[in-house]
Amino acid sequence: MDVRTCKKCKRIFNYLNGPTICPACRDALEVKFQEVKQYIEEHRGSTMHEVADACDVDVQQIRQWLREERLELTEGSASFLTCDSCGIPIRSGRFCDKCKNTMTNSLQSVMKSNKPAEPVVQKRDKENPKMRFLK
Repeated sequence: MDVRTCKKCKRIFNYLNGPTICPACRDALEVKFQEVKQYIEEHRGSTMHEVADACDVDVQQIRQWLREERLELTEGSASFLTCDSCGIPIRSGRFCDKCKNTMTNSLQSVMKSNKPAEPVVQKRDKENPKMRFLK
C-alpha cells in the first residue's frame, strides 16, 4: 500500500496512480475542468486569463490541462505552448507532431533491435531418423 499526502488538502490517502492528490480533490478538479470546458464552449476566443478569472481556476492548472491535451488553444491564439523538444509553438500537449513522429520511430527501431533472436530449430532428417538419448 502506498500512502501519500494530498498536495491540495494535505490529507493522507492511498495513492494508486496519476497526480498526488486525493480522490476528493481529484473529483473537485474534474468538476472545475468541466466548468472551464463549458465556459470555453460558450465564450469562444476567450483568453487564458479571462477563463481563469471567470471560472476561479489558476492559470497554471489551465496550462496543465493544455499539456495533458485535455484542452487545445484555438488557431491564431495570442497564447501558445512550445514543444519541449524543439521549441516551436504548439496548441496542446508537450511535443509537436514532427518530434512525436521522431520519438515514435526511434522507439520502434530500438524495440526491433532489442528483439531476442528466434531459436534455430533443426529440421529432422525424415530418411534417417535418429533417436537420441541423454547420458
